Amino acid sequence: MKPFRITLMVFAASAMMLSLTQCNTNVPQSVAEAKGGDSCCQTLRIAYVNIDTLLTSYDFWVSLNEDMINKRENITAQINKEANALQKEMEQFQSKVDNNAFVSRERAESEYNRIMKKQQDLQAKQERLSNEFAAESAKNDQIIRDSINSFLKVYNADHRYTLILSRIGDNILYADDAMNITQEVVDGLNARYAK
Repeated sequence: MKPFRITLMVFAASAMMLSLTQCNTNVPQSVAEAKGGDSCCQTLRIAYVNIDTLLTSYDFWVSLNEDMINKRENITAQINKEANALQKEMEQFQSKVDNNAFVSRERAESEYNRIMKKQQDLQAKQERLSNEFAAESAKNDQIIRDSINSFLKVYNADHRYTLILSRIGDNILYADDAMNITQEVVDGLNARYAK
């Protein structure tokens, strides 16, 4: 989830900077008076969503996260099982070498090469499974991000916020709790997911 959090932090920071620069622009006095003051700052409506709370409360994310934890545990168990079997074969091979149990040197080398090939195959399998897991994790992050963004578009049609920030940890130094719409978003996302 780290790339997702970084993306949200960058988006929030750039959106905040954009809103601040828009409000601090030098509006000619006559334009500001004609509009009844600096309308930019008067109509700027900001809310924020605590991403940590949102994710741990969003049933869809919880479900995806549990699936990924189970998948990671299954991959680890599978690799460990194969690694343990390979370790036993290596120990047996070493025992045979120590006891001169091989008929010929060629037979010992052939067995050694077979075990080394098996070790290389296991390492390749571990790397492949790790890459597949990372790709699926990134895909799930994108799905969650798209789900949240699509919900916020619908949600904001009624609420008309100018800016909805993400609060991840302590990246927002101060925010009025009245601006926190996390629970509303969680409730809406979970209601939509339940359908």
